[in-house]
Parts: sequence; C-alpha cells; structure tokens
Amino acid sequence: MFYEIALGLTKGLGNLTIRHLLNHIESAEAIFKSSKTDLEAILGTKSKIISAILEKESFARAEEELAFVEKYKIKPLFITDKEYPKRLINCADAPVLLFFKGNADLNKQKVVSVVGTRNGTTYGKQFCDELISNLKAQNVMIVSGLAYGIDVFAHRAALHNDITTIGVLGHGLDLIYPAAHRNVAEQMLSDGGLLTEYYPKSFVDRGNFPKRNRIIAGMADAVIVVEATKTGGALITAEIANSYNKDVFAVPGRLDDEYSEGCNFLIKTNRAHLLTGVEDLEYIMGWKKQELKTEKQLKLIHDLNKDELIVFEVIKAHDQIAIDDLQVSLNMQQSKLAVALLGLEMKSVIVSLPGKIYKVN
Repeated sequence: MFYEIALGLTKGLGNLTIRHLLNHIESAEAIFKSSKTDLEAILGTKSKIISAILEKESFARAEEELAFVEKYKIKPLFITDKEYPKRLINCADAPVLLFFKGNADLNKQKVVSVVGTRNGTTYGKQFCDELISNLKAQNVMIVSGLAYGIDVFAHRAALHNDITTIGVLGHGLDLIYPAAHRNVAEQMLSDGGLLTEYYPKSFVDRGNFPKRNRIIAGMADAVIVVEATKTGGALITAEIANSYNKDVFAVPGRLDDEYSEGCNFLIKTNRAHLLTGVEDLEYIMGWKKQELKTEKQLKLIHDLNKDELIVFEVIKAHDQIAIDDLQVSLNMQQSKLAVALLGLEMKSVIVSLPGKIYKVN
C-alpha cells in the first residue's frame, strides 16, 4: 500500500489524473517505475507532475503515513481493492484512496445514506428513530457524516438498533470533529466505522465537508434527506446523488418550517421521492417483502365492499391490467371504478404501477 499512499500524496496529482494513469498503467507501483517517455505519452505537457513522479517527492511523507495507519490499525483502500466501496467506482470524481477504521463490509447489499440539517428538530429525530428501527429487517447499512443534528441522530438510531453505521469524515482519522461525538464514533467502530479521503494531520477546512458529501451520496443505494433548509449542505448531497443517478428521498414538513423548506423544495421540483415511512422506501427501491399470508389476505378481502370485491377479482385474474382494459372488462361507471380502485389501494390490496396499471399486492 506504500505506492498507493505515495501516489495520493504526489503534488499536482488529483483523482481524475490518477484514474487516467491507471487506465494505461496497471498499478501505483508501476506508475512510479515508468519512464519519462511513458509518462509523457499519457500526461502530455504536465511536466511538473511527471517530475514529481520520477523524483519520488512523496516517498518520505508516504513512509510516515504508512507507519501511522499501521500503528492505529487504519485500513487504506485503493480504488482497485476489493474492499473499496464499489458503488463509488462509477462516480467520476470518486477518491482513489480512502482510509477506513472499523469493522464493516462497505459493499453491503443495501446501503442507505441519511442526511439533514445540523439543527435537527424533535420531528427529525423521531423520524430517524422510527425509520431506522423499521429498516433493521432489511439488513441495511446506514451512512452519514457524524455532524450535529440529523447525522448523529441517524448514527445513534443505528447503534440503538444494532445496525451497521458508517461515518464519512471531512478530516483525517487522527481526530474526531465535532469532539462531542467521540463517544458515538467509538461505538461505531465495533459494527461500522469511520471513512475518509483525508490523510492524518490534514487541515480541517470548511470546504472539506461539502466535498465529503459526494462519498456519502456515491456509496449508497438511496439518499434520504430528513430535514434541510433551502441552502443547506443536505441539498448539495441530494444534488450530487441525483447526478450519480441515485434514488433520493425527502421527508415532507410544514410549509412554514425553516428546516423542512429544503425537503419540500426537493419534492416539489421532482428531485426526490416523498418519504413518509419505511414502506415508501421499500416500495421505490424494490425491497418490499411479500409478507401477505393467506390468512391476512382473506382478512383484507373480507373488509372490501361490493364494488371493491368485483374490481379485485378481475385484477386478481390477471398478472396486471391497465385501467382501460379493466373498465372494458367490468363495464362499470368510471367514477365508481375510480372510488373502488382508491379503496383497494388504501387497504393495500392492490398496487398502482406507472401508466395506470394495477396488480394485486
């Protein structure tokens, strides 16, 4: 891992340039052993970068960094490693090197990032607690940023429910910021951990935190915004997630609530799915388990009125059926059919698919 660390420390080399080099040269070690001619063929006129590679300017500090990570049992993850978060690889601006401390599979089957305002309210905390508690059955991993407010609410809820949780930091692993969350961070190490792209002793700059949001967005299947102002960092994370083609969810709030303004904006502008509970997430993500047993199905059917039962029987006879075909089959008044379909949906007997197509739930 020495060469990978040294590559990341080489002056002038950014993530995109390193990935470009790796497209032509098989490894970090091979890059440092390449000739000037080979490097010029790939990097062209970037003479300062080529000189820094050939003169191995980063080797001295790389030795110090390697000693540090070995001493504190920190695991460097290079972009070619099997343990590197695979969901991040497809993000063009992903860091080529991450530092991880903890005990977790960063490529778990289901990963959800939860973000929001640093001024989280009781409403936000209660929503986090309930949502994450209900997600336990899905065996998810919860990712957030260990910041004040929604971030730490999400981490604490995960810990309380024995759910793996990862904190993505905007600084090196030689410190915890904010210091008030050190106890939470230490608890996370046993089932989860801390992840960062920053080397130890890196300057803690405010700009690091919006930048780390791309990792929070990129390593997840879905990003949930619980509470956010219209100019908050959570909206930056949502925007990044949308650019990565990730599913984004937002929790609606009161129209006059400052800390729901951002979520309402995301929903209004079709940047996020509306999220009222775990069922919405499971449905959109295709995680909904088919738990309706025969006894439960019969109970639901007994609760149907005459029109609902007639409509249900026709839908049940098909794998799925469009509303126009349904109306032809039933010869039912349109208004009565609409009321019956709504009743069946509200009772969770049927589900509505895109294009006004219906099927039994």
